[in-house]
Formats: sequence, structure tokens, C-alpha cells
Amino acid sequence: MKCSNAKIIFVTDSNSQSRLFIEHIEARLKCEISLLSPVDSIEAIKNNNALILLDAAEMDDSRMQNWCVSAAGKQGLVLAAINLRDENHATQVLASVYLKGVFYRRDSVDLICKGISKLLDDHLWMSRSLMTQLIERYRNQQLNAYRPVGGLTQRELEIICLLGSGASNNAIARQLFVSEHTVKSHLYNIFRKLDVRNRIQATNWARQNLGVLPNISASAARKPAETRSAKNGLAGTDAPGL
Repeated sequence: MKCSNAKIIFVTDSNSQSRLFIEHIEARLKCEISLLSPVDSIEAIKNNNALILLDAAEMDDSRMQNWCVSAAGKQGLVLAAINLRDENHATQVLASVYLKGVFYRRDSVDLICKGISKLLDDHLWMSRSLMTQLIERYRNQQLNAYRPVGGLTQRELEIICLLGSGASNNAIARQLFVSEHTVKSHLYNIFRKLDVRNRIQATNWARQNLGVLPNISASAARKPAETRSAKNGLAGTDAPGL
């Protein structure tokens, strides 16, 4: 995307300072820059081959995010943020929006022009230290995604989710194709790891730490156990607490 066939759009409030900035950039890059208000819609951009500069000094994170979400469905649009306070601010913004470039308030016009040229050539424009922070954050997110919650194994997480639906030991065993003895052993380990004493406490812990639990039909989960008990003429014999 070269300046000759690309459109540059500066999303900011229209005032003497922003118009002066646009004049400087246009003179340096020999290209035309349009100005849109932060309250405008991205639909106002007719050219899909465009670089959009979002003014972080005039837009809050939610408005920037709305622009990025709208741009996601349009090919050829490149978004960058300008007037960010520092790298911490950039990291905060990049946690919720996808940008290919960032510019800081301290950046000179020459540096901004260089960055715009790189973005038009389909390169990223951000500092090495910022990239390092982003990579480190992504790595930590991946580690947290695979770290067992509360020390629970994947099987124990499955059991505690079924527990939250009201399923009996027998129903859980049939659902997971294991024995009731195995389910009781897992429940014992779950209670010990979570430092709880019964099913209700374990379920409450799960709802607080795991969010909304998968919902299976409690009546359907209990049905196999009830059917088996009826056939045997016996009531369920789950141990207290387990």
C-alpha cells in the first residue's frame, strides 16, 4: 500500500492543532490525509485501501476498540494509534485492540512520517521493547491457560462440573465411563485440594473460580442411577460428603 494509491485517515477532533499536524504530514509524505471525528462510523471510509490513525488523546479505549472491531471485517484497512502516553499505555491499549503501529506523544514529525511509510509498506511499527512486552504477556497467557486450576487435574475438573449439575456418583461414573469407586477417589482428592468438606462447598468454589459450570440435565444424569437402584431394589449408598 503505497502513498500514491492509499488513503490516510486521521481520526481525531477537528481543531487548529490537528489541522496543522495534517499539513505537516502531507507536506512530508506528499499525500492527502482526511480527517474524521471519533464519533463518526468507519462506514464513512469508502476506500478499503486505507491507513487509519486513531488519536489516543481524543478517544478512549472502548471507542478505539469499536473502530478496530468494525475494521476487522474490511480487507485493506490498517489501524495504528497515535499520541499514546508511553509504552505502558500502548501495552494497555494493545491488550484489547489490534493495531499494526503505535506512535507516542513524544515522537517527532520525522519519526511519525517514517512510521507511516513503514505501515504503508505493510510493516509493523512499534518499538522492540514493546514487542518484547507483548510477547511476554502472550507467553504468560498461554502458561495460565494450561496451568491446572486449584491444582485440579482435567479429570477432576470434569467431575466437579458434573457435580455442579447435581449428578450422583453413579451418574458421574456412567457419564465418564469409570467406576463409582474411582469417582469417590477423585472427589476425595478434590475436597482435599480445595480444602472443602462437601459437595455444596466444592460446587460453590467451582462457581466462584471457574465461572458458569457446564449444565447437564440433573434429572437425566440421575436417571441411570435411579434405574439401576430400582432394578436392584436398593437406594443410593453414597458415603456422606462424597
